[in-house]
Amino acid sequence: MQPTSRPEGTGGPRVTVLTGAGISTDSGIPDFRGPQGVWTRDPQAARLLERRPYVSDPDIRRRTWQMWRDSPVWDARPTPAHRSLVYLERAGLLAAICTQNFDGLHQRAGSSAAAVLELHGSLTWTRCLRCDARERTADVLARLDVDPDPHCATCGGPLATDVVMFGEALPGDVLDAAVEAAASCDVFVAVGSTLTVQPVASLTAVAAEAGARVLVVNAQPTPFDRMADRVDRRPIQEALPDLVKELLTTG
Repeated sequence: MQPTSRPEGTGGPRVTVLTGAGISTDSGIPDFRGPQGVWTRDPQAARLLERRPYVSDPDIRRRTWQMWRDSPVWDARPTPAHRSLVYLERAGLLAAICTQNFDGLHQRAGSSAAAVLELHGSLTWTRCLRCDARERTADVLARLDVDPDPHCATCGGPLATDVVMFGEALPGDVLDAAVEAAASCDVFVAVGSTLTVQPVASLTAVAAEAGARVLVVNAQPTPFDRMADRVDRRPIQEALPDLVKELLTTG
């Protein structure tokens, strides 16, 4: 998987964007580690995304599938911040959107699939943990009333969404593409992320060390603020569209 390339002859900076849960909270999707985050309020909820107990405990699997069925992701709509990044791509300035989110809102906003690097996976698809067979998550959710602990029709292994669980590696090709996008951009924008989850947070350092201008948009301090050329604490729905306008007009 490769980050998108700039059309020949296009001027302006090459921009790589890293998005975290904060860009989607105004869509009604709570974040995980923020002051009112899902795991902040209920630390035990994180256990539902740990691979080892998921594989070994049918009750954990049933509770996790119920969590996914009840998730606000399915009814969420893209925000102005999501939509603003579409304009960067249309202008030929976007190298990639490296996202920690699995909600698919960048694509629903109009960003191309090729531009979005889903580092922590996606809820759209489900996989077998034994044979890696795949099917659409919506089809699995539709049968949970009669099959609350769904298993693979091919080999009988437990099913899980494509969201990366604790104890699993990030998809290598996606991570490689994100590192390339961070290392080759002129401007790196980290928005709505605590920048505490590795290895994704280190993309900020990759960009800074390669000479990119680093811009952080986040309400709370991050460990990488000291590397940033600018830190914006304003609400993301205000700050990111303003920043995109600036990049489109002045670079």
